[in-house]
Amino acid sequence: MFTIIGKYFVLMGNVFTKPVRPSIFFKRVLDEIEQIGVDSLWIVAIVSIFMGAVLTLQVAINFEAPYIPKYLIGLSARDTMILEFSSTIICLILAGKVGSNIASEIGTMRITEQIDALEIMGVNSAGYLILPKMIAAFLTFPVLNILSIILGIFGGYAVASFTDTVMVYDYLYGLNYAFVPFYVTYSLIKICVFSLIITSVSSFYGYYTYGGALEVGQSSTKAVVYSIILILLFNLILTQLLLT
Repeated sequence: MFTIIGKYFVLMGNVFTKPVRPSIFFKRVLDEIEQIGVDSLWIVAIVSIFMGAVLTLQVAINFEAPYIPKYLIGLSARDTMILEFSSTIICLILAGKVGSNIASEIGTMRITEQIDALEIMGVNSAGYLILPKMIAAFLTFPVLNILSIILGIFGGYAVASFTDTVMVYDYLYGLNYAFVPFYVTYSLIKICVFSLIITSVSSFYGYYTYGGALEVGQSSTKAVVYSIILILLFNLILTQLLLT
């Protein structure tokens, strides 16, 4: 374990040294923004809409008692989306999509000796391959977070509009009731931290892949598993630090 942690921090030290030329680096960041952020829009949108709708339905079903105000349905859906779902759950999904892709890509480059070729040419392979991914995720994940919140709330609104589980007025009143702006800040802080965890851990396991196609698959699996574990751990730590 200590060996792995040490190798991880050594790699991260190499990532932030010897940057490539600004023009090349900027192009790499733009390419990674498209692959990591733009290509993840559809899965984030679909999951957020349906989870917002399901969440509203489940809350409405469990708030059937007449003494419970109906506007609490909208309030619960809003706060659940902001505090937990649109940051933590979305990142767990992205750990599987983005993390496995990063580990497989860099792992394939390692076993086909493309990384060795970069080193021979005098290029800092860690900075060239990993840093653009980390920056792209750091920039795009907060956008995906805000989009997830909006679409999740829209999914709940669709339930209120097309079913009789909750009135539209009660749902909209709950969305505006006792809103705490810091909750959005908290959600953005969490997803920024999670973005760095996903990209760095996945890049680490891909970068230190040796063998063949079987080892690339194993590295991809390890990247996803350990990214999820670290996301859950840091979710607990950040919640303790920021909300208590």
